[in-house]
Amino acid sequence: MQPWLIPTIYAATSITAGFLLPRLEAKFVAHSLNLSTSSAQAYLSAVASGMMALTGIVFSIAFVLVQFNAIVYSPRLVVWFARDRLLFHSLGMFVATFMYSLATLAWIDRSGIEGVPLISAATVAVMLVASVLMLSQLVQRLNNLQITRVLQILGDTGRDVIRSTYGSPQRSAAGQADEGHRQTPPDSFALVVRHRETPQAVTSIDVQRLVACARMIDGVILLECAVGDTLLLGTTILRVHGKAPADVEKQLRTSVHLGEQRTFEQDPKFALRLLVDIAIKALSPAINDPTTAVQAIDQIEDLLRRLAACDLEACRAFDENGILRVIYQMPTWEDYLALAFDEIRQFGSTSIQVIRRLRAALVQLAGCVGRERVSSVRAYLDHLDSSIERSGFDPQDRAAAHIEDRQGLGLSRRQEESNASPDRRTDQIGRTTS
Repeated sequence: MQPWLIPTIYAATSITAGFLLPRLEAKFVAHSLNLSTSSAQAYLSAVASGMMALTGIVFSIAFVLVQFNAIVYSPRLVVWFARDRLLFHSLGMFVATFMYSLATLAWIDRSGIEGVPLISAATVAVMLVASVLMLSQLVQRLNNLQITRVLQILGDTGRDVIRSTYGSPQRSAAGQADEGHRQTPPDSFALVVRHRETPQAVTSIDVQRLVACARMIDGVILLECAVGDTLLLGTTILRVHGKAPADVEKQLRTSVHLGEQRTFEQDPKFALRLLVDIAIKALSPAINDPTTAVQAIDQIEDLLRRLAACDLEACRAFDENGILRVIYQMPTWEDYLALAFDEIRQFGSTSIQVIRRLRAALVQLAGCVGRERVSSVRAYLDHLDSSIERSGFDPQDRAAAHIEDRQGLGLSRRQEESNASPDRRTDQIGRTTS
C-alpha cells in the first residue's frame, strides 16, 4: 500500500462514520448523553480545533527534524525517515478525529432532535485517546534520529538483508551445486531485453521466477544488471539463450523489479553505503566529528564479519534437476571491502582516531575471514599503512596512527606491539592469519 493512502483511508472512514453513525444512533438508540447541548458543543469544538493545531505543530517539527538530520547524516535518509508508516498513521488518526468531531458537532441540536448522541460522543473521546497514544509513539520515534539509534537501525537492517539475501534456499542451492553442473555460459543469445523507460534503479530480482522462465524455454538467462544499478535508456537488463517465444519478454521484465531509488531489499551494499555516507559526512570540514565515523565503523565491521561467513560466489541458480538456468551478478568480497573502507580511509586520512579504528577493524577481519579472503584484507592493511607513512603526520603521530584501537582514541589493545615497526606488525598479522 502506498503511504499516502493511509491518511486517505482514515479520512474516508471518518467521513462515512460521521454521516451514518449519528443517524443510526438517533433511530435505534434511545439513550443520550447526560450533558447540555452547549457543553457538548464546546467539548466537540475544542477537540476539533485542538486536533488541527496539534497536527500542524507536530508535523512541522517532525519534518524539520527529519530534514535537518538527513542533511547531517545523508540525503538518502530523507525518504527513509519521511516514509515511516507511523507518521502517516498519526496524520490519519489526527485528521479522522478532527473530521468525526465536526460531523458529531453538526448533528447536535438539529431540528427535532433532542439530547447529545451517546455513542458518537464516546467515539470522539476514544479517538482522542488514540490520537494521544499516536502522538507519544511519534515522539518516541523521533528519538530514533539520534546518531546512535540511526547507526543501530542501519546496522540491524543490513544484518536482516544479509540474512535474507545469502541465507535463502535459492542462493544456497546455487552455491552448493555440484561442480559438474556448472556449465559455461553460452556465447550466443536468442533474446536481449533492454530498458526502455526513464532512469530507474533495480530494487530486487525474482531469481526463482527467472529460473521458472528459463526452465520453460529450456534455456539460460544471463542478468547484465545487479540490484542497486541504475538502468538508463538502452541499458541491457538480461540476455536469454534458448527458444525465447514472443510472450516471454514480459515475464522476464516483471521479474526485475524497478523503482525510483535503491532499497534495502536484496541489497546489503545499500546499508553499507548509508553507513559510509554518515561516516564521511561526519569527517567533512563543516562537521568535523570523527567520533561519529568511528561509531559507523563499528557497524560496518560487524556487517563485514557477517558477509565473510557467506558464500559470496553463489551467482548461479539451478533448477530442481541441477541444470544451470540463471547467472546473476553479486558483489565480491573485494567489492564489499572497498565500499566499506575506501572513502572513510580517504576522508579520514587526517584523523588519527579514524585511522586507528580502521586498523583495528582490518586486523580483526584478518583473524576471522577464510584463507581465500585474508590476502585481500592484508593487502588493504598494507595500503592503509603506506597511506600513514605518506601522510603529513609527524613521527609521533605516525607511530600513534599505526596502533589499532577499537575506540579510535581510547584503549590500545595491542600494547606488546606498540613499539614494533609497521612492517613487523604487518608480518605478525600475516603469520597469525595464514
